[in-house]
Amino acid sequence: MASRTSSPLVHPDMNGLDLFKIMSALADETRLTIVVTLAASPGLACSGFARDVTPSVLTRHFRVLREAGVIRQHDVGTRRINTLRKEELDHRFPGLIDLVLKESIGRVAPYTTADRAC
Repeated sequence: MASRTSSPLVHPDMNGLDLFKIMSALADETRLTIVVTLAASPGLACSGFARDVTPSVLTRHFRVLREAGVIRQHDVGTRRINTLRKEELDHRFPGLIDLVLKESIGRVAPYTTADRAC
């Protein structure tokens, strides 16, 4: 059986960031909530998010965000740690994440049961 780390995680480089892929990824309420949570608490493990969806659905949400370039993931032991790529996104699309976070107020709230990486 292959381990979770047998295939590398795909993260687009800064020049490969596509505004339309990013906006499409952020259009989903669960993914937007993940982004808001990571903005408030960087470095969270996947295990602490969204108890209202199955793990496979949550895995897909993280993959969409990662492949769009919104988050970065890395493995620490058996945990997959997530961070928002805010600096890179700000460099490529100035003000985008700040606007998304501002507009998310009243729409979504950060998860409060998120599991810290450390």
